[in-house]
Amino acid sequence: MPSYLLPVESPKIPAQSGKERDVQPVVGPMPFAGLRLVHAALRRDLARLPNALRLLQLDDHAGAEALQRHWDFMTAMLTCHHEQQDTRLWPLLRRFAPELRLLLNWLESDHHNLDHSFTRVTTLVRIATRDPASSWPVAYAVEELAARLETHLRIEERQLLPRMTGIFPAGSRIGTLPELLDLLRAADGPAPSDALVWLLEGVDDRQIDRLLADCDDSTVRQWPHWRDTYARCTDLLWGSQI
Repeated sequence: MPSYLLPVESPKIPAQSGKERDVQPVVGPMPFAGLRLVHAALRRDLARLPNALRLLQLDDHAGAEALQRHWDFMTAMLTCHHEQQDTRLWPLLRRFAPELRLLLNWLESDHHNLDHSFTRVTTLVRIATRDPASSWPVAYAVEELAARLETHLRIEERQLLPRMTGIFPAGSRIGTLPELLDLLRAADGPAPSDALVWLLEGVDDRQIDRLLADCDDSTVRQWPHWRDTYARCTDLLWGSQI
């Protein structure tokens, strides 16, 4: 699986003692955290990408490369998110909540429409990162795409997630962060390390501790290194926007 945001090889992190690993959650669980975090990260990046495009300078090759790499990662995450919903989550909901079938059919169809829209804008972003003089109309295209995606996300969050709470019992892995990371490990998509730092950017430290408490020991041990490396990479990309 490709690594977009972090180095492919991470240094070996020594195992921690049980006492150090035992993080006491100080906030409550986030239902369907994997789904909600993807939505929040997409909103966050689509809100700041237009300004990053407009500020891109002709001689800023490193910034252009970082922006293109981040866009490719974000669209890869969106594609995986849609595929996991269409092939794993929607079939479960059709089975256990057949009354949701019309809504699920619409969401699946809209996934295809959104994927086509992202493919078109990907071409425009590639042009803008090679020729920053064309970045302003591309920035507007990203803003239009963000508004288009927002409609889809709100429908999922307002009409679907509340129903899922009554369908899947407490403790289910469906839609959780550990399930998302496991699915990424099994797929030919973004690396789980990239996904985790991207998803948790800007999240309150107490909430991060609670989310990591559900993850495996290896992920928890690697997290500080992944977080610090990602912060250095995003300084180049976002600068004062963060």
